[in-house]
Amino acid sequence: MAKYSQLSKDKVEKAMKEEKAGTLKSGRSGKTVTSRKQAIAIGLSEARKEGAKVPPRKKSAPKSKSAAKKKG
Repeated sequence: MAKYSQLSKDKVEKAMKEEKAGTLKSGRSGKTVTSRKQAIAIGLSEARKEGAKVPPRKKSAPKSKSAAKKKG
């Protein structure tokens, strides 16, 4: 299991509390965040910016070529 620093845990906790209170805003658009997953992502992102020990982001899986061939 990946290890998270105390700073990253504090940032996520703060973001979760703000999300629950309805005061957490997303980055560019400034819309209110309603998703728990998005709140966690924002907390981890803030922790990364401050240099906290946070495991790297998960990479999205590449799209399979066989799905593209079936359409054509």
